Amino acid sequence: MADITAAMVKDLREKSGAGMMDCKKALAEANGDMDAALDWLRTKGLAAAQKKSSRTAAEGLVGVATNGTVGAAVEVNSETDFVAKNDQFQAFVKDVTAIALKTSDDIEALKNEAMPQGGTVAEVLTNNVATIGENQSLRRAKRLEVSKGAVVSYVHNQQAPGLGKIGVLVALESEAADEVLQSLGRQLAMHIAAAFPKALNEEDLDEAEIERERAIATEKAAESGKPADIIAKMVEGGIAKYRKEHALVSQLFVIDGKTKISDVVAKAGKDAGAEIKLVDYVRFQLGEGIEKEASDFAAEVAAASGVPQKA
Repeated sequence: MADITAAMVKDLREKSGAGMMDCKKALAEANGDMDAALDWLRTKGLAAAQKKSSRTAAEGLVGVATNGTVGAAVEVNSETDFVAKNDQFQAFVKDVTAIALKTSDDIEALKNEAMPQGGTVAEVLTNNVATIGENQSLRRAKRLEVSKGAVVSYVHNQQAPGLGKIGVLVALESEAADEVLQSLGRQLAMHIAAAFPKALNEEDLDEAEIERERAIATEKAAESGKPADIIAKMVEGGIAKYRKEHALVSQLFVIDGKTKISDVVAKAGKDAGAEIKLVDYVRFQLGEGIEKEASDFAAEVAAASGVPQKA
């Protein structure tokens, strides 16, 4: 059996990104052959990636990128916030966002795109799962484009340029000067990050959600004991308010608390001497809609150690 030195373990760890003990075992299995040890790690790493795929990945990063009239937002999830600070993970999110910007926001198509360092997005992601040691997933992507004007981005809780917990894109169609659109777009994006609109216009709101709100409002209004016609008016008034509060263009601008977003855009266009249209937006919040698994840490430790818990 070959003598496995600390230098060999260090070298393999740097090449593979795998853990020290895994590298030592790989070298032992490969009788000190570095290439064979790398192959062994890849094989075991792929198996580990499949095993980890059942674990909930609700942390990670949102990436945003723009190039003039085009913008893209991507969410890549991991199991812990610690991974979001990993250089390898951050580089992956940046690369995938850049690819989405140039190609498509279709997830399956994105997975088959080539990465700058070689391999496809899916292959690099699988390798990252093995080397970083946590389940990760390319969850969603969205690409915006206008024929003229600008797509402007904003990242809230930024951890690195273009990477953070909330990513926003704002698509503005106009012939106004770029500096005007960039300034307006950033203000609107900051509003979107804070106010969490559910649709661009009132008519775009999810009707199923509206009906749920109507049912709740009807039940509450019925408790007042008022006549049916009054209750109906109360309910419709409540729904009208809900629509205004959740559609972006009718929300009140968070910066002054009194001007509708549609009026903010109209005034900016008037001041610029060119009409500005807010045609679309994207707001990705990390882990939004993912149900995190509740875990009993003490039970997990006991299970790992083989020590039964006391009743």
